[in-house]
Amino acid sequence: MNTQRKIQLSGLGLLSMAAMATLHGCGGSDGDAATQSAHIQSAYVTIGTKNEAIARVITSYVPEASAGAQAACPLITVDGTPSRMALRTAPGSPAQRQTASDPKDSKPSVFPVSVCEQTLPAGAKSVSVADLALPLPKAEAKRIIVLGDSGCRLKKADNAWQACTDSTAWPFEKVASTAAALKPDLVMHVGDYHYRENACPSDVAGCKDSPWGYGWDTWQADLFKPAATLLAAAPWVMVRGNHEECARAGQGWFRFLDPQPFSAARSCDLATNDATANYSDPYAVKLGGGSQVIVFDSAKNGKTALKPEDSQLALYQKQFRQVADLAARSGMKDNIFINHHPILAFAPIAGAKPAQANPFMQSIMTGLYAQAYYPPGVNLALHGHVHDFQAISFKTGQTATIVSGTAGDNLDVALPDPLSPESVPAPGTVIDHISHHASFGFLLMERRAAPATGWSFKAYTADGKVLATCLQEGYALQCDKEGFLTP
Repeated sequence: MNTQRKIQLSGLGLLSMAAMATLHGCGGSDGDAATQSAHIQSAYVTIGTKNEAIARVITSYVPEASAGAQAACPLITVDGTPSRMALRTAPGSPAQRQTASDPKDSKPSVFPVSVCEQTLPAGAKSVSVADLALPLPKAEAKRIIVLGDSGCRLKKADNAWQACTDSTAWPFEKVASTAAALKPDLVMHVGDYHYRENACPSDVAGCKDSPWGYGWDTWQADLFKPAATLLAAAPWVMVRGNHEECARAGQGWFRFLDPQPFSAARSCDLATNDATANYSDPYAVKLGGGSQVIVFDSAKNGKTALKPEDSQLALYQKQFRQVADLAARSGMKDNIFINHHPILAFAPIAGAKPAQANPFMQSIMTGLYAQAYYPPGVNLALHGHVHDFQAISFKTGQTATIVSGTAGDNLDVALPDPLSPESVPAPGTVIDHISHHASFGFLLMERRAAPATGWSFKAYTADGKVLATCLQEGYALQCDKEGFLTP
């Protein structure tokens, strides 16, 4: 029974996991009530700020009141030894808070589930919960999926009603399944998991009756159900996007995805705490072989350049100094910066010259590193936010940049092809090479075989077609195809 469930899990959605448990009469460890498969809504592994692997389980089990909230957590079995997982958050319905939407288009977030977690020992060989085998990190990650901007957009202010029930219009489940089939060692999501902010109008068939708002039902629909196969395939590095800031889906971010221990003061439940909760210090995840990825929270990235008196300037400059310290670690020869908002890239505009993607962050970084922008040693940057693919290297020596915000949300228009010579992503930059496309998909990042160093990046469509292969070594990024890539 255990072997059968472990094989079948990789192809199952969340609803069918519970259904299968019923069909097979599968219980938990020795009949433990909290470990019954039917209660497990999602089980996954994320990488924490100290490079630790953290197993998390979202469960609908509600114990008897006399048992206490901790009893909601299932048993986790690590290398044959079971123990009770720790409670991260209990079910809750925080009071309505100010959101990015008009109050009449908002509602309180309801979380009828508990989140349990367990830090896994380094070197663990096998981990399971309710007979579900969880993925474990590898000492040297060789195959990494990079994707972002995956949810289905329901936003009244933009009159944007994506057809969430149409796998062509919103192909995230297909993207996740195609990526999982490539057997990655790690998944890096570059932010914006949640997009169903407002109620779909009753006369829009493609999203009619979709869950909306910021509670569990929407998180399940936008992330945990469609991504089930990819969550089962490998541990994830979770990067925070602007859709996970406190006035949007921040409450779910801190319950389900944030890599730090949960804190009520940083839960986004109270708007009075937003000035703290909207920012997190950068941290590094080691990839082995002298490579690391430096994770940066840019959830409150603005649209215009900052002035010297703006409080965000000092805050973010402090964090970029932390990035510099992380990049200067002994033995780290390959530093990859990852955040949501592109910095040395383009923002496409329909019918017009593309804009520089990020005057806000550029104004912060030039005060520290002039027109190098990044601190020394950061030789590659990965982003989402812009809903296309861009791979850019520079004649002027700046950090090579890749944008991969194409996993599900409405795509942006394509960049002009060819780009006009005066189009630059940031002051002081001159483009050497650029490859780009505007179709749904993801990246596969693979460690290059010796004697080469660095990484290769394959840009895939949702159906698994390779559009381009880009080779990175140091600050250089060279793709086998230039300009616009046709799916």
